[in-house]
Amino acid sequence: MMLSSTERRRIKEAADYFKANRHLFESFAQSLMAYFENSPELREFIHFIKYRIKDEGSLRAKLERVLTSAGDQDLVGKITDFAGLRIIHLHMDQLTAIHPLVLDILKEQRCELLESPKAYCWDMEYEDLFRQMGVEAVRRDTMYMTVHYDIVANQRKRITCELQVRPLMEELWGEVSHRINYPNESPSASCQDQLKVLARLTSGCGRLVDSIFKTHREALER
Repeated sequence: MMLSSTERRRIKEAADYFKANRHLFESFAQSLMAYFENSPELREFIHFIKYRIKDEGSLRAKLERVLTSAGDQDLVGKITDFAGLRIIHLHMDQLTAIHPLVLDILKEQRCELLESPKAYCWDMEYEDLFRQMGVEAVRRDTMYMTVHYDIVANQRKRITCELQVRPLMEELWGEVSHRINYPNESPSASCQDQLKVLARLTSGCGRLVDSIFKTHREALER
């Protein structure tokens, strides 16, 4: 991608901002993780939780991708995932409990959302579940399903963290796809087809897990 001197300057300014404040982004992600882990109500739904900070290589690639959509806006304002946090749970029914708990914790810690949470999904049958939770469902053809929260810290500087909440089966597809298609898509048509097959397999496994827990719960209630 050929960049003008102005575009290179804008990218450098955004990258420099991140470098200078990397410790704040990491501290914010670590703090959020502690808030979620230490919540006795939320803890029972967490299979595992992790955070990451963007590395310089993927940051530059992202800055180049968002450059054209940013217009005159500061690039820092277009990127919310300098730091990222992920909560993995086992089955979809848990999400209806996880979502309000996450919102309560953020409110207690005076952390604001940059916009309303969004559920990115490709399976139409899950869209009704997200709507019942009051979460906007955004269809993705990339076989990607997760709930996104863009969180800003209650600090003087603009420090943000992207929280993703997804079931374990979706995490498998997400990790494989990320290694193959990020920051650049694999040139292999076979790999792209195989990722689509994997998405359907993981979706089917996810539904089976949902069914197992539902059957178990109904048996206990008899």
